Amino acid sequence: MRTERKLTRLDRVFARLDREPERPAHIDVPRMSRHRVVLFASTLAFYAAIVWAVVITSWLVRLDWQVMFFRPYQQWPEIHAFLDYYVVLGQRGPTAVMIAAWLGWRSWRQHTLRPLLTLGASLLLLNITVGAAKISMGRLGPHYATGVGSNEMWLGGDIFPSGHTANAVVTWGILAYLASTPRARRWLSAFSAVVSLGVGLTTVYLGTHWLSDVVLGWAAGLLILLALPWCEPLIARAESGIFDLRDAWRDRRRGAAPAGPAEVPAPAALAPIGKPAAGEQEPVVREPVAASRPARAPGYLAPGPHLSRSERTPVTPLGSRRPPQSDRVTRGTASARPLAGG
Repeated sequence: MRTERKLTRLDRVFARLDREPERPAHIDVPRMSRHRVVLFASTLAFYAAIVWAVVITSWLVRLDWQVMFFRPYQQWPEIHAFLDYYVVLGQRGPTAVMIAAWLGWRSWRQHTLRPLLTLGASLLLLNITVGAAKISMGRLGPHYATGVGSNEMWLGGDIFPSGHTANAVVTWGILAYLASTPRARRWLSAFSAVVSLGVGLTTVYLGTHWLSDVVLGWAAGLLILLALPWCEPLIARAESGIFDLRDAWRDRRRGAAPAGPAEVPAPAALAPIGKPAAGEQEPVVREPVAASRPARAPGYLAPGPHLSRSERTPVTPLGSRRPPQSDRVTRGTASARPLAGG
């Protein structure tokens, strides 16, 4: 008895992808709804509040120093080796390559450039906003602190906000942003939140960032994800422009392809025989140039003047057309052979 193999979850995922040879129609582009605008405004206010709390050296700065003196990497040294690898999930280079590979395959399957263009737009916003904040505030990290209890601002540093944390929020959160179903969006949102939370706390454990750096990094990454719907019209125009350039390039290649065999020109119409019109010269008739091969001997021409059919002398071919036969006997003569039995 033949039994069918039970499909695993991975088989069902690939079977679902095989049913999507082109961009699915049920994928909705996120809009800047009122709920999203409220979240964006609230996150922006929280971002400004964290910056202000650090600038005025409030209780948040004192908490930063307390965590730094606690030295978590000395309290739990057994997880140090694991967290050294785990923090790579927040580095821009490796995470961008992994996410771009997945989104590139998805773009190829769905015949759309939107996933890759959205990733590019989010990373561009990340580099501009977080990079500008780092340079403008110039905060030093815990390993380079100069005075106990100070906020270490405008001293040439580049750790505020945390780039690892903001990058983890954006690169892993873009998967949830581009999810095709509400269920996938919920699961991917929870996954990206856990990863970005772990990356931020890992940098605090390793002593490379203040706790306020991590909190501001979470807010910076969330602001970019919430602002992405404003970039959707530009992403759509960029995708349309790229496809137009591709079509124009293909048309140019087809036009530059080698042409087929040349067409034979139609013969020119012969002018009617008669007197040339006024102002025209009589065409000069040239004799054709003899070919290089020798001319045939005119042996087939009948000598003398042309005669009618009744006046022509019949021509008898020389010799017989029949093959010679030595044993043929002329009709009416006795055979030279002896009779049988004679």
